[in-house]
Amino acid sequence: MSSFQGIWVPVVTPFHDGAIDFIGLRRLVSHLLEKHVAGIMVCTTTGEAASLSRLEQLAVLDAVLQLVPAHRVVMGLAGNNQSELLQFQAEVLKRPVAGLLVPAPSYIRPSQAGLEAFFRSVADASSAPIILYDIPYRTGVTFEQATLLNIVAHERIVAIKDCGGNLANTLALLASGAVDVLCGEDLQIFNALCLGASGAIAASAHVRTEQFVALWQQVRDSQLTEARATFMGLVPLIETLFMEPNPAPVKAALAMEGLIGCELRAPMQQASESVLSRLKAILD
Repeated sequence: MSSFQGIWVPVVTPFHDGAIDFIGLRRLVSHLLEKHVAGIMVCTTTGEAASLSRLEQLAVLDAVLQLVPAHRVVMGLAGNNQSELLQFQAEVLKRPVAGLLVPAPSYIRPSQAGLEAFFRSVADASSAPIILYDIPYRTGVTFEQATLLNIVAHERIVAIKDCGGNLANTLALLASGAVDVLCGEDLQIFNALCLGASGAIAASAHVRTEQFVALWQQVRDSQLTEARATFMGLVPLIETLFMEPNPAPVKAALAMEGLIGCELRAPMQQASESVLSRLKAILD
């Protein structure tokens, strides 16, 4: 079974005049690799995948695979048209990837049995490991605990990005030992790691990346006093990066650091002046 550990960054997709900025993308990914992240996730929520065509998503994946070893690259795979999604999955899997990050179908709100059937279909069709992405406030569907445990029993579903906000489900997943639990809520990283999560998928880790990596290492090494201090030092940054819809504040912070521009695709809007001033104070 594949193992997902450490700090993974769901990388933003830089834009310039409406088009993907591949030079900026390569610069950003190289920067993150230098900070020793465990891996890169592309075409996620943070990567504005919903605003990218399928061809653009493949182009982003290909660009990242030129820089990052395949065993450190995960591709987001989202959609509510199951047959189209499976066709796109087959195209993605012509490339070597460490895994696919798959949320429940959004908007259509399938039943619990429908969720099980959907993930079974995706996993059965996959040659790569699957990371289940539990994020009910985006998809509109909530997994019951029994449903989650049934789904993760599939041999190719090896991890979960846990944004469900349900501690009982998190504890049940940890106790099952069936999957790696990756924290997906950045303000929950410290307590999730202390409970036994294997890592995190953290948009905030675009910024002060080395401190997020240190936090994971400190908990791993049972240096909890140091880990707590590291985490508390990151809290103001995390709170500011989520004051407005992700990834606008993240892109603003990266633009301040000279790594990429702050452009987003409509209907997303750039970060407000109040967020910019708070970010400047934190980064200074």
